[in-house]
This record gives sequence, structure tokens and C-alpha cells, in this order.
Amino acid sequence: MMISSPMRIEWYRQMCRIRAFEREIYEHNRKGQVPGTAHLYIGMEAIAVGACSAMCSADLLTSTHRGHGHSIARGLDLGRMMAEVLGRVDGYCQGKGGSMHITDVSHGMLGADGIVGGGIPIAVGAALGMRLKGIPCVVFCFFGDGASNQGSFHEALNLAAVNHLGVVFICENNLWALSTSFKETTAGGSVANRAAAYGIPGERVDGNDVEAVFTTASAAAARASKGAGPSLIECVSYRWEPHSIFTRKEIRLQQEIEEWKQKDPIARYRRLLNESNLLSADELNQIDSKVQAEVAKASAFALASAAPAPEVADQDVFA
Repeated sequence: MMISSPMRIEWYRQMCRIRAFEREIYEHNRKGQVPGTAHLYIGMEAIAVGACSAMCSADLLTSTHRGHGHSIARGLDLGRMMAEVLGRVDGYCQGKGGSMHITDVSHGMLGADGIVGGGIPIAVGAALGMRLKGIPCVVFCFFGDGASNQGSFHEALNLAAVNHLGVVFICENNLWALSTSFKETTAGGSVANRAAAYGIPGERVDGNDVEAVFTTASAAAARASKGAGPSLIECVSYRWEPHSIFTRKEIRLQQEIEEWKQKDPIARYRRLLNESNLLSADELNQIDSKVQAEVAKASAFALASAAPAPEVADQDVFA
């Protein structure tokens, strides 16, 4: 698919939006306003924006415990998202799900998932369900490198391949599964090369290059929509922040973190837009300012929302 100038500008805006949203959550947590935990997506913005831009309006996605970026890239409302993170009734789950359970089926967002690898079989089930209903659809399935070592990953890929289901499996390899290094836990050197075992395409891409992610995801989605079956994409990136806002001790080397910060996907794209004369520095700064205003408005909306009443605690719960 041809990448147009408006698409490039929107990708920059979306990446900035995700980062500003995540930094706002950090500030809310510092003030003691976040019940439960949250897992920040800072540093990985190009994956969500690039991949979700390859989705059609009817497509679905499953997410992870680090799912704010996917939700924003898919077009969910920042105010309702922030309300959910802060445990308020105007959130997507009425403030009862929190950061790890933001869901909006109307946007094809089948939900974030606090279970490592939990969304992978759900994506396969959704793809099969849509086929049985005769509804054209591709399911985008996000998961981390840690989830690629779960049994659910292998069972789901096998079932999707056998049935030629329309799933785009996207591994967000940020090189650390909580506190364990990818090199120490994963045989074979990559996740993408596991695709060969299931007879499906597998490709490893630079997860800090939004255009590379978009191009690869678009090709996989086109393949899936034609009935040719699933693909596996491994997007290599890095999370700047600790595993969660509750993490008290960072075990990663500070030098490693700083080296990856030099590969910042947003700064990189900002330079590209500026050097290609698509946007001036002033125009880029205007986008930054508008994004900050959007996030501030979302916070104000969330903080003005009430906490859920105790008597609704059992609503929407399956006994």
C-alpha cells in the first residue's frame, strides 16, 4: 500500500498521543490516583501505530497487559480510557477493569488481557467465529516475547495454520519478559523463525520503524483476507520504563536503556518528516501541543468521573 503524506502526519500524531497518555498515567500514579497497576508502552509506539494502520474497519484485535498503545492506535477515546485506568464509572469497563482490561468491541478491540499469552487463542477463536458467520475479517493478535514461550502460542499458531484462519500474529519483542532476558529464555534467536514449523510466513522487522511495521502488517493482512492463512511478525523494540508502575527495582542495565532511547521511534520519525520537508519544526511542535491538550482534557474528564458504587461490584461478573 502506498504511504501518503497525510498518513505519515497522522502516524506521528498517534505516536505522540500514545506517549503523552502513558506519561500522564505515570503522573497520576505518582499522585496516588491509579488503583491497581499499569504497564507503560513508552518506546514501542511505532508497533501499535504501524500495525493498527493496516487494519480495516471490520477487523478485530486482541491485546496484552501493555495495551494502551493498541487501544489509542485503534481509535478509542482517551477520556474513557483514562477514566478506566483511574477506576472511574465513565471508563470503558465502568472503572472495574482498570488498565489491563480496556475493551471496546465497537472499535474491534476485543480487550487487553492480564494473562500472558491469554489473547492468542482468543484471536484464533474470533477468526474462526467470524468465518462461521461469513463475515470478512482479519484478526490482529498482539503479544510479547514472553508469551511466545507459552503453550497457548504454539497451539494457536498450529490451529490457525491448519485451518487457514485470517490472523496476523504480532510479537512485540521488547527483549525482556518482566525480569527475564529474551536471550536467556528463547531458543532459536528469534520468534519469527518459529513460523516455519507451522508452514506460515514469518518476518522480523524493526519495531521502531513505523513504516516498516505498517508495510509488513499490510502484506500479512492482505494475505489473510484472501484466505491464505495466518502470518507471524516479530517487531523488535524496547520498553523504556520498568515492567509496571509497581516495579520498585530496575534490573536492566541503565546503559542498555539509554542505548535504546537513542533509537526513539518518535524522534526518528520527527526527523524524517522534517528532513523530507513534510512538516516544519513549528508544525511539529503544534502537533505536540495539541496532543498535550488532548491528554489534559482526557485527565480532566476522568478525574471528574465518580468511582463505581459498591452495589454494582457484582454486575457483569460471571459466577
